[in-house]
Amino acid sequence: MNDRAVELLGQYEIEVQRTRKGRGAIVCETDQGCLIFKEYSGSQDRIELQNRLLNQIASAGLVKAEAIIPNKDGGLLVRDNDGAGYVLKTWRAARECAINDKDECMEAVRLLARLHESMILPGDTPNLPMLFEAEKEYEKHNRELKRVRKFLQQKGQKTWFEINLLHHFDFFVDQALTVTEEWKEYCKSAKENQNMDGAQETVPFCHGDYQYHNILKDDNGWFIVNFEKCLRDNPIRDLYLLLRKLLEKGNWSITLGSELLEAYGRERQISAHSFIDLYYRFAYPEKFWKIVNFYYNSGKAWIPGRNQEKLERVVSQEKDKQKFLDEVFRNVGRLR
Repeated sequence: MNDRAVELLGQYEIEVQRTRKGRGAIVCETDQGCLIFKEYSGSQDRIELQNRLLNQIASAGLVKAEAIIPNKDGGLLVRDNDGAGYVLKTWRAARECAINDKDECMEAVRLLARLHESMILPGDTPNLPMLFEAEKEYEKHNRELKRVRKFLQQKGQKTWFEINLLHHFDFFVDQALTVTEEWKEYCKSAKENQNMDGAQETVPFCHGDYQYHNILKDDNGWFIVNFEKCLRDNPIRDLYLLLRKLLEKGNWSITLGSELLEAYGRERQISAHSFIDLYYRFAYPEKFWKIVNFYYNSGKAWIPGRNQEKLERVVSQEKDKQKFLDEVFRNVGRLR
């Protein structure tokens, strides 16, 4: 963010009292309260979808979330001389959800359930995006895993990290392929059993990046931000993302996982389909893929020691993760 970007604030019906730099943004104290001005690289359709969802959330009144401030012409974006887009949103100078505080994590899950109840649009809403199909995304991950395995097998001199990575590759690739194939078969069967006549009456969306740093708290309560990655997918996607991070830190505690799922379920029932969807997302070795993806797409002349630590943690937690899946999702076979 530079001074030229600050000048763009003159295109809004606000009186800016002072500004300060945040992470890739400008926090503004104004006559309309605390706002944040950020660069936006998405399309016009995406910002319109985001605004439509935020308005829906505000109308439902179940949770507090950011809102986009229109400019003087009613537009959602302003652009600088280079064509870069910027968006102005409501903001709170609040702290992030405390990931090590169980009570706050439980509340974050309950907030998520209420958020999902608010992120449902009518099926006849214009310009609805295509449904995201997670099983196809994981097919792409699998192709990358195979490509990186071949690269490592053919590589001459290897670092200690690369030797260890290759040592565990077959196990996790086999796991990824098995989970993906089972998931594809399940999705195919589920689609065949659905009534395909007519359009859906309602279409659910998810936040897309529901993590602790996007869940803020101050004296006025909770506030959810950064909906830039919102998308049309099973809302269980958000629950998976939040729980996976919490469970990795909690060594895949069966008790913690069960309590978090129950907290969500008390606010918003988890259907059999969504429960199976959640199981497959957990069963897929996504953390291993992330490590591989980061390694392959970064400079390989120097590999951070942190990579080795992450790999060792994934391997060491695998037994606990499988025990978690066996216990918490023991009814998945019957539900399928």
